[in-house]
Amino acid sequence: MRRAVCPGSFDPVTNGHLDIIGRAARLFDEVVIAVGVNASKNRLFTPEERVEMLEDATADLANVRVSGFGGLIVDFCREVDAVAIVKGLRGAGDYEYELPMAQMNSHLTDVETVFLPGAVGNAFVSSSLIREVAALGGDVRGLVPGTVHDRLVTRLAERSS
Repeated sequence: MRRAVCPGSFDPVTNGHLDIIGRAARLFDEVVIAVGVNASKNRLFTPEERVEMLEDATADLANVRVSGFGGLIVDFCREVDAVAIVKGLRGAGDYEYELPMAQMNSHLTDVETVFLPGAVGNAFVSSSLIREVAALGGDVRGLVPGTVHDRLVTRLAERSS
């Protein structure tokens, strides 16, 4: 079985993330979405909430599962017996950021990194931009799954009151 890992913070999961995950699911027998659980980072959603949102958003993909992880992604890849890490690229800046990590991961293990270009309609979407625009009252529907949008609006309202 050829298993790949799609790592990220997914705070929140966006349609851009789902595009990459769906395309990876067509390329590999199984895709494990690895949700980063870094306690030192201040996230809008808890690790459990992010896992739950991803499980809901990928429920229609039979060969996709979601798991939290901490530490090095290559260690997680070894644990789940993955042959590849799949990363989405929105543009040249992402490539410049991701390439050294891919090279370090290659140095540490035999897991390959596969870069998939983001779809044109999602190329500008990032979780941080979604959070910022939504916090300022902008409409981010269509950029995140409907259930994620509802949770995002609710959480931001809780934080502002």
